[in-house]
Amino acid sequence: MNAAPVLVGYTAAVGFVAPQLILRARWPHRAPALAAAVWYALAVSFSIGAALSAYNLAMPTEHLHAGLVGLLHSCGLDMGAGAGASAVTPDPGTAERLAAGVPGAFAVALLAGFAFHVTRARRARTEHRQALDLVGRHSARLSATVLPYDVPAAYCLPGRRPRIVVSDAAVRELTPDQLGAVLEHEQAHIAGRHHLLLAAVEAFHSVFRRLPLARHVREQTALLLEMIADDRALRSHSHEVLATAMYEMAAARAPKGALAAGGHTVLIRMKRILGPHEAPHPALWGSVATVALAVPLLPLLVACPPGLG
Repeated sequence: MNAAPVLVGYTAAVGFVAPQLILRARWPHRAPALAAAVWYALAVSFSIGAALSAYNLAMPTEHLHAGLVGLLHSCGLDMGAGAGASAVTPDPGTAERLAAGVPGAFAVALLAGFAFHVTRARRARTEHRQALDLVGRHSARLSATVLPYDVPAAYCLPGRRPRIVVSDAAVRELTPDQLGAVLEHEQAHIAGRHHLLLAAVEAFHSVFRRLPLARHVREQTALLLEMIADDRALRSHSHEVLATAMYEMAAARAPKGALAAGGHTVLIRMKRILGPHEAPHPALWGSVATVALAVPLLPLLVACPPGLG
């Protein structure tokens, strides 16, 4: 039996239906790390499902008349069938090469996209570090570079040579507690290697640009990583201190390749910080974590079901 119809249906559900279900739920902002894991699990599951769907469509079966290869052959495209072969029975060798090549192309595209985004961001950070060396000054007290800028701002340059940058306006206008919360937020981005997580979702979006899941996973991951960094800062600072610091830096923008405490997500994060602080029920946390672990395996179970005896 060819598993292609089931895989195509499952992959379509993950790519189009699942994102809407998560966006309507209220628990993701209460557990941003878990929510980010779910979005990544959906992206991995979709990638595996799409690759296995392509594989099964390309493999000849007596039920589907050679799948994708037979379809192309019947449309007049010579896929390598022998002279005496049926119009819907292509050369098995061609089918096997296509079946292996299409999923391989998905993997190569995703890896190439990840490498591209990592390299581009690294180049932008390197150029910005060079500019900071000329106009900024290192503060041993803050363990950060202070940049002449008349708007309160703070961001980090992650990577092999991480650096936290704050504007001199932030140093002047924020209280010591507010500035400490901001620095802790940026340190969380560096310690969590959030730039690599963002590069991964950018690669997924590059390959599946028109897919709703790709669009939402990129937007939601960026927001959730900021919330994760906020939670790190809240371990040692009050909600009011962090919220007021974010308000002061709401107008600030970060350079390419950097991660900032301010930006366009500030209002959503402030509402979360100042709102009710209700942690997810352990049963919900466990159920969602189980789903996140299981979802990437489902396409494999469909394509290669375990023997029944």
